[in-house]
Amino acid sequence: MSQETPSYGGQAVIEGVMFGGKHINVTAVRRKNGEITFLEVPRSDKSWVVKLRRIPLLRGLVSIIDSSAKGSKHLNYSAESYAEDETEPEDQAKQQEKAKKKEEGWSLGMIFGVAIMGILSFLIGKLIFTLVPVFVENFLFKNAFDNYILHNLVEGGIKLVLLLVYLWAISQTPVVKRLFQYHGAEHKVISAFEAGEELTVANVQKYSRLHYRCGSSFMMLTIILGVIIYSVFPWDNLVERVVQRIVLLPVVIGISFEVLKGTNAVRDIPGLKYLGYPGLWLQLLTTKEPKDEMVEVSIASFNRMRELDAAIEAGAYTEASVSGGILDPAKG
Repeated sequence: MSQETPSYGGQAVIEGVMFGGKHINVTAVRRKNGEITFLEVPRSDKSWVVKLRRIPLLRGLVSIIDSSAKGSKHLNYSAESYAEDETEPEDQAKQQEKAKKKEEGWSLGMIFGVAIMGILSFLIGKLIFTLVPVFVENFLFKNAFDNYILHNLVEGGIKLVLLLVYLWAISQTPVVKRLFQYHGAEHKVISAFEAGEELTVANVQKYSRLHYRCGSSFMMLTIILGVIIYSVFPWDNLVERVVQRIVLLPVVIGISFEVLKGTNAVRDIPGLKYLGYPGLWLQLLTTKEPKDEMVEVSIASFNRMRELDAAIEAGAYTEASVSGGILDPAKG
């Protein structure tokens, strides 16, 4: 019997994996000495965020912005752990003391600032990726034809090429390659859990590194659906075209999120599973086959997240007891 994981999400970070559960987000990181440490942060969603997450079309934008905001601290923890392990032994004590003071000094304003930076990074990146193809297409094909739908199609093609070239280029760097390996490990763990498998390294490694419910699939959908949505609204000049893209960006994100949920829901229905294939193909670039030790980290993160979620549900542990720092570092 397969197990559904509607509230579980994962995200690869530098030298580790973050899983988000119903009540808690957990990042597990492999340290240089082989130890696995955890960063555990309560979700603590505001009531208005919870309500917005239930509204079709709007929930996609809310979920992505919320994930960008919350993911920033987990990424920072992973990066700082990596940097600490590369620091000379005599400097580590100083670094740890600074990190402790920094953690103790977390204020609402600082947390808010990190969240805002995460949101702005996502929005600015998405805006650049949306508008650059517009200017490139206009420069190259402005007078090639008059049909604005053809221009939209060429724009979508340019956007896809830019995305593929960008992903391929960054995947050649050692750091990003490892990041993509952890991404693959995260997918394997989710797939094994959904299949009802015991989460051992050997069992998890049997599964595909590709998964329907992934941000890579979402990126592909925004390109495909963007062409369709933009073609509903004609434009006469470059200014109108740019303004239209900016205004319709939340619409494209919202609809893409709903379609992603839909393709995931019908993936076991013969014939309909192919709807999610474009996103899976893109994951051939955004994931790599993980090593066993990476899968071990992913399993540790997922199990710790489920353990804390269950404890909170049973009343044995409260979200309020989570300070947002490193709690009970555990060995793998």
